[in-house]
Amino acid sequence: MTSPSQAAAAGVDAPSLDPGLAPGGPGEGPAKLEGRSPGQIMWRRFKRDRTGVASAFIVIFFFIVALGAPLISKMYGKNPTTTYGLDQPGLLNQFGYPIKANGGIDSDFWFGIEPTLGRDVFMQLVYGIRTSLLIAVAATILCVGTGILIGVTAGYLGGRADYFLGRFIDLLLAFPAQLSFVAFTPVVYSLFVSPDKETPTYLRVVTLIVVLWILGWMGLARLLRGQVLSLREREFVEAARVTGASPWRIIRQELIPNLWTPILIQSTLMLPSFVTIEAGLSFIGVGILEPTPDWGRMFANGAQYYVSDLTYLFFPGIAMIVFVVAFNLLGDSVRDAFDPRTKH
Repeated sequence: MTSPSQAAAAGVDAPSLDPGLAPGGPGEGPAKLEGRSPGQIMWRRFKRDRTGVASAFIVIFFFIVALGAPLISKMYGKNPTTTYGLDQPGLLNQFGYPIKANGGIDSDFWFGIEPTLGRDVFMQLVYGIRTSLLIAVAATILCVGTGILIGVTAGYLGGRADYFLGRFIDLLLAFPAQLSFVAFTPVVYSLFVSPDKETPTYLRVVTLIVVLWILGWMGLARLLRGQVLSLREREFVEAARVTGASPWRIIRQELIPNLWTPILIQSTLMLPSFVTIEAGLSFIGVGILEPTPDWGRMFANGAQYYVSDLTYLFFPGIAMIVFVVAFNLLGDSVRDAFDPRTKH
């Protein structure tokens, strides 16, 4: 019995069986058939989508910048924490704003300098991307793993296990997401650090990842539960049971391969969402704080300077918009590659 993931390749991009249409022409025998896996077919579809390929390059570029932040800092000759405007005369005026036009942009400071403190905006942005992506990627991996574990388990076992896990998912989904992030983050901080002490940066990072994880996996779990409830009654699963396959083997070899489409699509939607949530938490002061560079913290500082220095807010704003839009377009392209029946 053939599963849907295996059947996806049937009849797609297959060479003609007519000997007259063989590459060598009539009389030279039939063309040699080369089978393609579903993954190869999906990859070919994805490569034809120019928007998806361009979005993938943009997303990869952001990840390269995040991973290579220390190297970029070394080559650029500056770091995100040094207060250049205070240390070097002639960069900031008496009110703390850059003297040069456009936020102090010149050959030494490519994106200008930060008002008041005079830190390099380019390095603040590079390390801010690194911080935000680290938190978002870690939270996404944890959420996807938890969603797969609970969603597939509930859907496959059914009965009481499905009922109790389903009600637990519904309970967590009942919490308003944004308010829950804002409310629970300080609570987690207080469990490890007393209110009269400063919360270490590493603890803030871990706390953000944990809070995003605890409140972010339910949607994927619920989606996979519904998919598994449908798949477990299909003929290929019944055939695997008849042959004596264990539940673990059925889940691993029959169900999971048919769930990669919703898993990948949800992952590409989840990660940029976590980036914006993390930036929002830092913006309101419950996420990453000074002096750690962060997208949200740059927005919070920029909101204070936008009247006199809009340039400081321009670069992180454009960077986040480009990243989120590119990742969402990448998710659409991945979905179209997995399911050619979808239309733009």
